[in-house]
Amino acid sequence: MGRLKKPSIPTFLSSFPASGTIRFQAFDLLATLIAVVRTNGCVVFANAALEDALGTSRRTIEGSQLPECFTEPHILKHALEGAGSNEFAALRYDAWLRRLNHEPMPVHVVVAQTDTPGEAIVEMLPLEQQAKQDREERLIDQAQANKELIRNLAHEIKNPLGGIRGAAQLLQMEIGRELTEYTQVIIHEADRLQTLVDRLLAPHRRPHLVGDVNIHEVCERVRSLILAEFPKGLRVVRDYDTSIPEFRGDREQLIQAVINIAHNAAQELAERIAAGNAKITFRTRIARQVTFGKKRYRLALELHVIDNGPGVPDSIKDRIFYPLVSGREGGSGLGLTLAQTFVQQHHGLIECESRPGHTDFKLLIPLP
Repeated sequence: MGRLKKPSIPTFLSSFPASGTIRFQAFDLLATLIAVVRTNGCVVFANAALEDALGTSRRTIEGSQLPECFTEPHILKHALEGAGSNEFAALRYDAWLRRLNHEPMPVHVVVAQTDTPGEAIVEMLPLEQQAKQDREERLIDQAQANKELIRNLAHEIKNPLGGIRGAAQLLQMEIGRELTEYTQVIIHEADRLQTLVDRLLAPHRRPHLVGDVNIHEVCERVRSLILAEFPKGLRVVRDYDTSIPEFRGDREQLIQAVINIAHNAAQELAERIAAGNAKITFRTRIARQVTFGKKRYRLALELHVIDNGPGVPDSIKDRIFYPLVSGREGGSGLGLTLAQTFVQQHHGLIECESRPGHTDFKLLIPLP
């Protein structure tokens, strides 16, 4: 813990009228999490950012005990007691904030006195916010670079491939039957490379067909396809928020994006499928006031595809969305690259968190 001699927040507060909630309304304009509390821990006011972070309504937060929102409530209790007895003007420390249906959030906490006796302001700065923003910006820049690289490389490969295949066919007509085995190898490999190039170019060739999309219809389609291919040893669990509205998008692209992720997961679950305890979960939620892709959205769809497999290898964790990067023997390394491309065409983003036994691919798409 560190102590600060000169308080900055009380001066800001003193410029507002002293009457009730009006005094704190400006805090709703801030992206940081703010609570005004009595020194006994009771919340007087919670701003919109704190409401969103906790996943609880302001009405529920106000009147509750703020220390109970932390994994170590006693630290904030002692800090508020110190503020109440004028031991310090402001105090800072790092803590973990509990969240409804989410992992605890690491925050930097600033506790400061206000001009009102028996009252303190608690500011919580998410430590993961800057790291998350940096990671998202890298993903977007990487995806754009991948798109240009793939398109240029595919065109460079495509042109000579046709010549190689044609020359092999002409050669096959001129040589004896005993040597056609070699020309057949050339033709077969040229066809295989042509198929790969077509897959690389597919997202850029196909028109973006926009219509009304129900995300749960997308999930159900993918679920049926996965269970048809893996009928035994794999459970596909639904955890849907049925209040999520339809939105405008390309249904087929989104089905392809989700199936690429789910199919990768099913293949990584081979050992668990053999043991009969493999699980993939489709979880849908609405996120409020979220920032991704350098923009802030009032509402966004969160679709999680979660599996209980071995996790993404550490050696490729930072590169899983790169083209031709695969952690599986014989994998093309295109599935996640194409999924990211399709979701980004919906102004969204795919993120991944992985550890042994739990891999979570999160698709974020803005909602109207």
